[in-house]
Amino acid sequence: MLKEQLELYGDVSLYSQGLASIMADLQIKKCLDAGLITVSKSGDGREIVCDNKTKKWFIHSGGYGNNTVYSWLLGAAAGDISGSIYEHHNIKRKIGENMLCTPYCHFTDDTVMTCAVAKGIMNGIGGMNDDWYRIEANRKKVREKIQQSVREYGRRYPSAGYGGRFMQWLMTPNPSPYRSWGNGSAMRASYAGWAAKSLEEAEVLAELSAEITHNHTDGINGAKAVAGAIFLLKKGGTKKDVKEYVSKYYKLDFKLDDIRAEYEFDVSCKGSVPQAVTAFLEGNNFAEVLSNAISIGGDSDTIAAIAGSIAEVIYPMSQELRGRVVDKLDSFLLRTIVSADDFVFFRFADL
Repeated sequence: MLKEQLELYGDVSLYSQGLASIMADLQIKKCLDAGLITVSKSGDGREIVCDNKTKKWFIHSGGYGNNTVYSWLLGAAAGDISGSIYEHHNIKRKIGENMLCTPYCHFTDDTVMTCAVAKGIMNGIGGMNDDWYRIEANRKKVREKIQQSVREYGRRYPSAGYGGRFMQWLMTPNPSPYRSWGNGSAMRASYAGWAAKSLEEAEVLAELSAEITHNHTDGINGAKAVAGAIFLLKKGGTKKDVKEYVSKYYKLDFKLDDIRAEYEFDVSCKGSVPQAVTAFLEGNNFAEVLSNAISIGGDSDTIAAIAGSIAEVIYPMSQELRGRVVDKLDSFLLRTIVSADDFVFFRFADL
């Protein structure tokens, strides 16, 4: 059982950055609960773990019980999963962390497509020079890789909750973009901000990820707004910087309290991205950002996924919430998230 739990994602002595920060927590907890391992040190960002049977020791960063572990992609999943039960049962109030990612919650197309785009970006830009996006042939290659990945993941999870036009695109042998302005382009674009080395690259990656289906200006702008916000925060930007940047695309001249009562279901980028960004701007921690996003009603899982993808850059998830989110994901999606973490870690290792 120890091998099944701890080595599910590889040799425990070779835990990668992504695996250690996101996956090890849950595996360690399962083994602790089963009495298979002993933890010598916990809660300060590192753990020393002993296999009670073989007495083999290993060390990983992160650490069960550590609430200061940051991640990427897991924030979008947390928002999607938490909002899944509220999308068609809207509430008009804020909720506590204990009501996020509850037993009845589940991942939807937002998580699947976020992972799909991440995989496509990794496959596309891996091995390319930093200025790859200045050459049209490279852009075409990356666009093709993203489309290939989106179709692969979409077909792997055909019941994840896609819209009708996207489902038709997914099953068409030779699909073409259909000028969508929906929020699907924004909810799947977060990894463009994480993987990019410049704001320009983040915007190009966001555009490429959007235009395979959402080649309408509104669809592209929604993706750029999310990716750009994440990139700025990743580089040390502030909420003021995010507000100024996103204001190039949308008016952010409202508060959630002003719109909560009247806000209705709206799947457009214009009708959900500004709301998601505002939920982030008004939140003081990760759980509060998700609560803000869910509290206005509407397309709750997508709004929370967008808000969560931005919030996780500066707000870590608590261990309890992180564990609940990871426990909702299957091994295929978890492997993608681990790979996405590792890709960013090694891409920026020389900076």
